[in-house]
Amino acid sequence: MKLRNLFALPALCVALASPAWAQDATVTYKSLSPEVAQEAAKAALSDCRARGYQVAVTVVDRFGVPQVMLRDRFAGGHTPPTATGKAWTAVSFRSSTGELATAVQAPAMQGLRHLPNVVLIGGGVTIDAGGTMVGGIGVSGAPGGDADEACAKAGIAAIKDKLDF
Repeated sequence: MKLRNLFALPALCVALASPAWAQDATVTYKSLSPEVAQEAAKAALSDCRARGYQVAVTVVDRFGVPQVMLRDRFAGGHTPPTATGKAWTAVSFRSSTGELATAVQAPAMQGLRHLPNVVLIGGGVTIDAGGTMVGGIGVSGAPGGDADEACAKAGIAAIKDKLDF
């Protein structure tokens, strides 16, 4: 009788655990619609224009894949890849590139400078909605990372009401 119960226990455990395994096989996440990503990029570009800066703006999804890229007429040729790199870096490290640029001053963090595609200049910021990162925005072309970051934050502020879903 005891032997029979021992064999029944593993079968019971598998039966109870199976639904949990099925749930682990899929993931649900929030993402920006292309329209909202474009709205953020336009707002960041507009804010930079109002300050007299010609920039490029890239909005990436939560995985760092570009959704929207805008370049003002006179922004330099280096600005699109730099804006994309800033947005990608912010999403990859879940931190603004300005904060990362400060963090890499510590000897233990200096290796980040040598990783491929990492851009450690201010102007890349994560886009968060309801406590979840849904993307990132990068701006390049203003005179300094702080000015780039201010424009990026203006882009996020423009869509803030749409992020609280």
